[in-house]
Amino acid sequence: MAAGLVLLPVLVSPHGRRGLARVAGRAVRAERWRLGRLLGVRVPPYGRQRTLAYLVARWPVGLLGGVVLGCAATGLAYALFALTGWLLVDVRQPLVVALGGAGGLLLLFLAAQGMGQVARMEAELAARMLGPSQADALEARIAELAASRAEIMDVVHEERRRIERDLHDGVQQRLVALGMLIGRARRSQDPARAAELLLQAHEESGRALAELREVAWRVHPAVLDEAGLRPALEAVAERSPLPVRLGFAVPRPVPKPVETAAYFVVSEAVTNVVKHAGAGAVDVQVTWRDGTLDVRVEDDGAGGADPAGSGLAGLASRVAALDGRLSVHSPAGGPTVIGAELPCA
Repeated sequence: MAAGLVLLPVLVSPHGRRGLARVAGRAVRAERWRLGRLLGVRVPPYGRQRTLAYLVARWPVGLLGGVVLGCAATGLAYALFALTGWLLVDVRQPLVVALGGAGGLLLLFLAAQGMGQVARMEAELAARMLGPSQADALEARIAELAASRAEIMDVVHEERRRIERDLHDGVQQRLVALGMLIGRARRSQDPARAAELLLQAHEESGRALAELREVAWRVHPAVLDEAGLRPALEAVAERSPLPVRLGFAVPRPVPKPVETAAYFVVSEAVTNVVKHAGAGAVDVQVTWRDGTLDVRVEDDGAGGADPAGSGLAGLASRVAALDGRLSVHSPAGGPTVIGAELPCA
């Protein structure tokens, strides 16, 4: 009530309310920093922060924390006096001093327990009043999943169109040429010319088959299902015209969707490097860290990769569908580093 009476003249003025909101915002930012640095509590950012309400509710918890700290200081003082007081003063009642020291140690122990509880209360209060509520978190999660699903659908449609283009402009054209060569060989009256046309048809069939295998490989490599992520990435390195150094340190199996996403991140990144970066070498590192598969692709090219481009944006959507995160660092002049963090929980 006293605080309300003090703040009443400020609250009746629009300028006062805005100034009070700014002060409250700074106080809450400082409180977030304190919780993060001292207690390791990370409160997720949230738009509708109830700063003033939080500061008002924070008072009782802060007062309780002060009482606990006072108890800790008192207990420590009694314990220290029991241990060193006889060096400073003439102790005439050693039994009383000893009992006081024991009581101080007990009070210090209880204060330590109380500090833990106060810290837990502070964390819960901050999360409840500064972060999103459970309903808000669920709502945000639903919106995130809906957006991710839409992005994945776009990626799938773009992938389908790319496969159609590859089949139409590559394999289909070669099969048409193959049919024409065979037809001309059948109609030819010259055996030597017919043999030459059949030889060309045989070579064309080989090129068509290789192109078909390439398209199938880009859709989904069979080695990924049959042998796992590491052999699939080794195959990517072997097929690349640039030297690719592969480091793989994953001590446990990872889920198939994560393997697939990691494979496509490396495959697409290496393909982009070969096509656009003008690089001389590529370094690929796949590691395991606290339940997360980390993928890092670095090249020594010219840099300037656009994260909003269709290829990298598609990779970001593929990674985000697994609650992962894709990062692109590509300053002009290079190097370009593409990283993907894929949680496996």
